[in-house]
Amino acid sequence: MQNTTDRSLVRELDRYWLRLTLLAWLAVGIWFLFDRWNAIQWLSLGDTDDNMRLAQVRALLNGQGWYDLRQYKLNPPGGFDIHWSRIVDLPIAGLILLLQPFVGTAQAERLACGIAPILPLSIAMIGIAATVRRLVGGLAWPLALIFLVAGCTSTILMFMPDRIDHHGWQLAMLSLTVAGLADPKGARGGAIVGVASAVSLTIGLELLPYAAMAGAIIALRWIWDRGDVQRMSVYALTLGGGSALGYALFASNANQVLRCDALTPVWLSAMVAAGAFLFILGRLNPERRAVRLALAVVAGLVIAIGFALVFPQCLGRPEQVSPELARNWLDNVREARPIYKHPFRTAFPIVTLPVIGIIGACIATWRARGSDKFNGWMPVLLFCSFAAAMLLWQARAAPAAQLLAVPGATALACIVLPWCLGHRSIFVRVLGTVTAFMAVSGLFSGIAIKYFRIDPPSNRVQIVNNASGRCPTIPALAPLDKLPAQTIFTFVDLGPRLITVTHHNAVAGPYHRNGDAILDVQHAFKGTPENFRAIAKRHGATLLLICPNMAESTIYRARAPGGFYDELAHNKVPAWLEPVPLPKKSPLRLWKIRYEPAATAD
Repeated sequence: MQNTTDRSLVRELDRYWLRLTLLAWLAVGIWFLFDRWNAIQWLSLGDTDDNMRLAQVRALLNGQGWYDLRQYKLNPPGGFDIHWSRIVDLPIAGLILLLQPFVGTAQAERLACGIAPILPLSIAMIGIAATVRRLVGGLAWPLALIFLVAGCTSTILMFMPDRIDHHGWQLAMLSLTVAGLADPKGARGGAIVGVASAVSLTIGLELLPYAAMAGAIIALRWIWDRGDVQRMSVYALTLGGGSALGYALFASNANQVLRCDALTPVWLSAMVAAGAFLFILGRLNPERRAVRLALAVVAGLVIAIGFALVFPQCLGRPEQVSPELARNWLDNVREARPIYKHPFRTAFPIVTLPVIGIIGACIATWRARGSDKFNGWMPVLLFCSFAAAMLLWQARAAPAAQLLAVPGATALACIVLPWCLGHRSIFVRVLGTVTAFMAVSGLFSGIAIKYFRIDPPSNRVQIVNNASGRCPTIPALAPLDKLPAQTIFTFVDLGPRLITVTHHNAVAGPYHRNGDAILDVQHAFKGTPENFRAIAKRHGATLLLICPNMAESTIYRARAPGGFYDELAHNKVPAWLEPVPLPKKSPLRLWKIRYEPAATAD
């Protein structure tokens, strides 16, 4: 009788899995808002991209053109082009307009920035739940959601309140992609992968390698089994058509030229050509596997060679920055370094779950051989292995690698946990189950790392962190609004925050299309005082704002001892800098830049 009741409960939970997943998302979202409420009220947009996103949304709501993504508050009066699309602006702008009549503009912006990042989490949870439900079955999908929320530490940060940049939406599309790859219904699965890939590429090119891998997996499925042709054909149509629609609706004016860092005519051509070739291959659909493989290889070579011949400028870095900017800035971005170049304390918690996910996916694929689930597990294994391998290229692949590890980790848990729970020993049933859960979820890594003997950070690093934490806050920057609006010369990493929480303009932000201005800021701080004044004058800056010991400032001191910023740090202030008073405990220092010749004494 008990077994019958249990099976009935499992069937009911499985029947309403989508509703229950959305309820779980709602509960998680409410907790996130409650936990981060203080940060939401202080508009704690911790990343430069989040600040720039809000500035972009404000410009849209204030009448800036839909296809005009130029940020005029950085490097005025001309500004510079942002390579993003407006697709992620829509939910933020919609929430602001919805809440504005009830709470006012300022509070509506705060609430929108808190709520908007949680919205794509619903899609990510649905994608993971659907994948695990199909491949593992039973009540595995709630366990997968627990792993996603509690174990994917790098992933879940992208869905936290105030993380309004586009990464959460791209991860949501990645979740749908893996669900489509595992979908037993070919046409539906192909459509999901095609649409998700097109939306992700319309948002930005960060997940282009994953979109390419998903397409390769679909092609490999067709090569292996010609009966999977419907999946590939529908995928081809939705990828090409979706990319074209995304370009038409969201490509900015600046992205309608042959650039390599966004969905411009360059990558649109590649996506349409790839979709066309795959669709033609599907129409041919030869019986012999060797012929299908040969045709796929030829099609791939034609696309690759054609791309190289037509768009040779895009064979290098997509950012197309100068060698100096790459050397002094882009190559030094921590997230762009391979995971093995990061400290062990940082790398170990990141790679633990992806490794567990690969092990679990390997075991699940082996156990599924000879069954229909094998055709679902093999693509998942290839996809999660590819995502983990991407960590060897850049550490910023961590959120995707952890997300795609969840199905494999859940499958492993569904093997180990029932064995522990069914063991005769109470010791194994209790302690063994807890230990096994901590192990397969990867949660143990965050605990274990505390016991490794690693040298503590130096006092200097602690000072940098404290200073950089206080300078971008609203209490520190708000006094600047007592001054008339003007252009402030400050650090590159402080620029986006400055234009978001004050009415002032800044010279530069950490964006590759702002490359000339970034180099100007670097040259100004590392050169002579007179060189600084000449550069500041060229940009129309009338104030100089610094945050002593902010991370960026230590670079200028280390690379240019005796330079302008190093002299400022040693209180050697030129006569043409006039101090501007700030509150007593302010972490910032502010000067008025005087360009007229200094008066001489009689």
